[in-house]
Amino acid sequence: MEPRPTVTLMVPTLNEAEGMRVIMPRVDVSGIDQVLVVDGGSEDGTADVARELGYEVYVQKKPGIRHAYIEAFPLIKGDMVITFSPDGNSIPELIPPLIQKMREGFDMVIVSRYAQGAHSEDDDAMTAFGNWLFTKTINKLHGGSYTDAMVIYRAWRRDLFTELDLHLDESYRQERWFGTVMGCEPLLSVRAAKRRLRVTEIPGDEPKRIAGDRKLQVVRWGLAYWFQVWLEKVTWR
Repeated sequence: MEPRPTVTLMVPTLNEAEGMRVIMPRVDVSGIDQVLVVDGGSEDGTADVARELGYEVYVQKKPGIRHAYIEAFPLIKGDMVITFSPDGNSIPELIPPLIQKMREGFDMVIVSRYAQGAHSEDDDAMTAFGNWLFTKTINKLHGGSYTDAMVIYRAWRRDLFTELDLHLDESYRQERWFGTVMGCEPLLSVRAAKRRLRVTEIPGDEPKRIAGDRKLQVVRWGLAYWFQVWLEKVTWR
């Protein structure tokens, strides 16, 4: 019998002390081999709260969500990674079914806010339209079948990070055009679709955040992701 794949729960944070106290104790760690909190320079003591709860903590050297992934990647011990937000948007009780689905042999499993039976309580009209537009565009251009291509809450094979060149700065060159730092999830969705990897979704509601400010940069991120999605049609093989 092959050994079961090991699991790392990666928790990017920025001023999420209240969420750490309320949400993280609900995480069932019995099926998780490593909890890695990656702090982006919080000013509310998030890293200290995480340490008090007994979690491994890494403090980023560069700001921005993708640098959380890039800098923390060498510390990830699991065969699969679950990226999880402690601000209340991600439901901890969905972690066990997410792991179970991955163990069926998928390369990536997304907790979709827009799959049948799920909904987002945190969306406004702008973000709902943006998520719909980007997901439809990714499906059309790159052969995906997503209902939610943008969400952070997902599990994926650790090796995908380097297999899909998500660790390379050149994969995010659009950042320079719009003065921002992009996330990895949309590109992960695009390149997984292009490679025809085994990807599926499970439905999962997105509750309202319980604390902290929304970090979304609607205009700059929107433009950067839009160019990234279209340029991927001709630039990455």
